[in-house]
Amino acid sequence: MTDQAMTAALHQLTETRERLAVLDAREAAHFRSISDKLTQLTGLAAGLGEAVRDQGVILSALQDLDQQVAQLAGRITENLAGDGGASPYRSGPAPRWWKVHGDGREQALDKLKAWVSEVYRPGYGQLAATLGPCWDEHPLCLYGLDILSELWSLLYLQATRNPAALSAQAEFQARILPALAEQLMIETTRCGHAQARTSINGSPMRSRP
Repeated sequence: MTDQAMTAALHQLTETRERLAVLDAREAAHFRSISDKLTQLTGLAAGLGEAVRDQGVILSALQDLDQQVAQLAGRITENLAGDGGASPYRSGPAPRWWKVHGDGREQALDKLKAWVSEVYRPGYGQLAATLGPCWDEHPLCLYGLDILSELWSLLYLQATRNPAALSAQAEFQARILPALAEQLMIETTRCGHAQARTSINGSPMRSRP
């Protein structure tokens, strides 16, 4: 092989090495990009898994709750009938939270806020303490607190109390209230508002497992 041929071969070999180096660098960059995307997807999947678990907790709390409320309402009705229907409180129509706006919504909220501040928070200790301050921005909380406030009013704003009323109060205290309080806690401690408060305060909010 002549010197000229040898030089050409070495030159071609050098060009090949340079091309391979460029390809290696490009593949390394692609690998890093793919790794970053996989990391992001892993984090997203973990977040979705937590959300699914949260929904499972809510569904578990909701199981048979409608039947419990219906049974409690039936006991209240029987109690009122036994007392000749005498009661200083009459439950009104439920607020239509999905469509009420403006002054109507504010009036309904004022009633709930008064009950939360005057009855719920002072009277129900650790259950009420789990309710986040952003509850009035969550429709789920509006529905739940409306149910709690109306049931409480029907149970406790009565002139007399017979065994049926006492049994209904026990049902409310032991089953209805804890189940709904659990929903309210999950809704207001794992939302965007709670995350914003955590970022501002610099420490995670404490919630029940």
